[in-house]
Amino acid sequence: MIEFQLLISFSIAVFFLAISPGPDNIFVAFQSLRFGFKSGFYVIMGLMSGCLVHTILGAFGAAVFLNRFPFLLIGIKILGAIYLVYLAYNIYKQGPSKALSSVQVVYKKPIDLYQQGFVMSVLNPKVGMFFIAFFPGFLFIPSLPFWTQFLALGGVFILISTIVFTSIALLSSVLLNTASKSQAVFFNALHWLQIVLFIGIAIFLFLP
Repeated sequence: MIEFQLLISFSIAVFFLAISPGPDNIFVAFQSLRFGFKSGFYVIMGLMSGCLVHTILGAFGAAVFLNRFPFLLIGIKILGAIYLVYLAYNIYKQGPSKALSSVQVVYKKPIDLYQQGFVMSVLNPKVGMFFIAFFPGFLFIPSLPFWTQFLALGGVFILISTIVFTSIALLSSVLLNTASKSQAVFFNALHWLQIVLFIGIAIFLFLP
């Protein structure tokens, strides 16, 4: 039986994670504003291609391992929860992201933008670690192999992230035209939202 509540919770969590300020979506926003929506979209495609690689590696690596040793799932959930709390602590220490006006972008060819987005994602070990820590808590069909569910969750993650990042690219000019004080309030709110979200997911992983 499909646990739709898990899928809904997963989708909501992914949405807020994708919209939280970070180097990826801020770069997309500025690239789109300065050089047009297409420039930002090429970066998005590169980023999502990198996420696809992490999904496949997780599905045929960690997920297959869990399928053979299902009793280890509890241990991985605990480690994942600890890792998410660690991420929340790091975000707290770093403070809110800087205003978008501090970001610098230069013109690049479409293929270069795609490659940059891909490299930013696929070579970031934090992304792979996050997938392993995040996904096991949302396995939604007990009767299906872990790798199948991992691929499905990866697809949902990529779809929602693409929609959010594309919206950021389209609406970035609206945010950039606001006063710097408004930007500071915006980033501060999302800063604390991200912390609360990570801690909330960590607590969720401990629930039966």
